[in-house]
Amino acid sequence: MPTFANSPARKGFGAAVAAVALLVLSLVSSTLDPARARSRPQSGTSITVSAAISLKDALDEMGASYERNHPGFRITFNYAGSGTLQHQIEQGAPVDIFVSAAERQMDALQAEGLIIAATRRNLATNKLVLIVPSSAHEIQGFQDLTRSSVKIIALGEPATVPAGFYGQQTLQHLGLFAAIEKKFVYAKDVRQVLVFVETGNADAGLVYQTDARISSRVRVAAVAPDSSHDPIVYPAAVVNTTKHPDAAQAFLDFTTSPPARLIFEKYGFTSEKQAELH
Repeated sequence: MPTFANSPARKGFGAAVAAVALLVLSLVSSTLDPARARSRPQSGTSITVSAAISLKDALDEMGASYERNHPGFRITFNYAGSGTLQHQIEQGAPVDIFVSAAERQMDALQAEGLIIAATRRNLATNKLVLIVPSSAHEIQGFQDLTRSSVKIIALGEPATVPAGFYGQQTLQHLGLFAAIEKKFVYAKDVRQVLVFVETGNADAGLVYQTDARISSRVRVAAVAPDSSHDPIVYPAAVVNTTKHPDAAQAFLDFTTSPPARLIFEKYGFTSEKQAELH
């Protein structure tokens, strides 16, 4: 009579034990290695990314690329001025990732404990430019803004729009702000500044170079010296109220990957990696 040690039942029992052991080992491995677990976002997961509107074109392409490679995963983008997005998060808006066009909005949320500080990183940098309608030739530089023929200058609201804040810093640095302050019309975000100039409702405006690149109806009259304003960087972080921390972290990791850096550079941003090389 065959013993249990050599019986088919014993062999089947051994195979079952081995399978269970492998499953347990796999689960433990994923637990001990969060990066591995995050690399495979669950199908059907959806996250919301609140981002500075100047990043729209780059992040739209980045999100589409990520979704193609992660079937069933969905990213919803909420674009606005960074200050507006900051206030939405402070008021409890359901956001998984925040990407600002300036450090001060991210610093404020971090001080309030509303982001996961360990996830914070800078994604890209940008430049500030003075734009005018493409058919206008009178304005060739910042000093020309003082001309009496220049009636309206579009600027993002400095308190909530980083481009407006950088613009104010630049004009103050150049000694022009007080002389032209009465000419300002304030916009809710940098893309609205672009529209004001495109449509001729403003004689000039201050936007990022990436915004100027997307319109054939404006031309760049001057580039603001880097020394005239705070560094233009785009910090990003996972919001601490996220219900999908692993999925949010996985997409945030993607935004600093080589494919993402190429997308940033395609739209005129300097990726943080490239910035470190200069």
